[in-house]
Amino acid sequence: MSIKQTLLDRIASKTAVVGVVGLGYVGLPLAVEFAEVGFSVIGVDLSASKVDMLNQGESYIPDIPTAQLKPLVESGRLRASTDYAALRAVDTISICVPTPLRKTKDPDMSFIIESTDAIAEIAHEGMLVILESTTYPGTTEEVILPRLINNGFKVGENVFVAFSPERIDPGNKNFGVRNTPKVVGGVTPACTEIVTALYRHAVDNVIPVSSTTTAEMVKLLENTFRAVNIGLVNEMAVMCDKLGISVWEVIAAASSKPFGFMPFYPGPGLGGHCIPVDPHYLSWKLKTLNYNARFIELASEINTSMPLYVLTKVTDALNDEGKAVRGARVVVLGVAYKRDVNDVRESPALDVLQLLRDKGADVVYHDPYVPRVHMEVAGDYMESATYSDTLLENADCVVIITDHTSYDWQHVLDHTRLVVDTRNSTPPLQGKARRVIL
Repeated sequence: MSIKQTLLDRIASKTAVVGVVGLGYVGLPLAVEFAEVGFSVIGVDLSASKVDMLNQGESYIPDIPTAQLKPLVESGRLRASTDYAALRAVDTISICVPTPLRKTKDPDMSFIIESTDAIAEIAHEGMLVILESTTYPGTTEEVILPRLINNGFKVGENVFVAFSPERIDPGNKNFGVRNTPKVVGGVTPACTEIVTALYRHAVDNVIPVSSTTTAEMVKLLENTFRAVNIGLVNEMAVMCDKLGISVWEVIAAASSKPFGFMPFYPGPGLGGHCIPVDPHYLSWKLKTLNYNARFIELASEINTSMPLYVLTKVTDALNDEGKAVRGARVVVLGVAYKRDVNDVRESPALDVLQLLRDKGADVVYHDPYVPRVHMEVAGDYMESATYSDTLLENADCVVIITDHTSYDWQHVLDHTRLVVDTRNSTPPLQGKARRVIL
């Protein structure tokens, strides 16, 4: 029997052991899904605290309740380690490590390279290696493949390599690993066949494409589409403000069209691990081919300017009250990059906080999900203030950045004097506060 068929049989019978590298927002839900359908799963993460919590059955990801995780750990179907040696006997490895940008907007491939080098040391015949981390087109064949075939393996014959972009949307109650379609692309047709067979156990709809580069491009198109359209609507918000009309009313009316329009909404800027980052991977790759991705660059320029626009709205609102920003007590509500999550990666709230600090405001924040944040420019930390009537009543201005569903907006309007609402959270409520809507 061929190596390929042996692996396919092990996957079909669920006797294959699944490995997952990186146990964050992407890796842990994937590991849990495979364990729930009956696979034995071994996860690796360099964070000892995460590994310890997981092995005790405690979840550190809001999307995975401890009640869901604990039985899988207790049954032995899911365990974790900080040592790649734990993956020596696995049949498949999904790489779900971070892919941040450097300050120069160049891809930081260090996490992918380090994990691939570690996997190469324990790789064996019949292993399937899948990269899930979002990256530039060509990464799988240019970075992953050479490190594996240096061991003498032949891709598509005795080792199999594929790319499958993660599509996790943290905090989304309607879509998770199981019901979000999974795009897969292998280096060879045999690789595609095997990765398709594997993910069909964990995902309802698996969509094979012709190559790893195509699969890599799929994710970049998805997030570039969102970044560009958010950039468009953010600029529309600025234009509507200059025209003296409400962008929110314009969007609501435009949304009545049953075809040819998809609503996007303005805000204080882009945040998260995907949309502010992923398009720059594509832009960087195209620059190496002497092509300027103009839509991406323009959208980035607009989106990254939004925190400064928020500062302007706060400054103008305080001026109208006869107050200067310097010395004003400003309370920022919400610092996570989106509602009902504890993730502050690339959050525009951090920029807003820093800009207010730079202008001399006495600024504090409250976020029920984020007890403290690191302020990169100053090198210090800010702690979440205790939410109370006093916090709101002592504020010269309250700035709504993240519209967590736990906030009672009527309570906010009733206990403060001035609100700058960047999420259109407070209409049509009434209260004593004067409101400025982005």
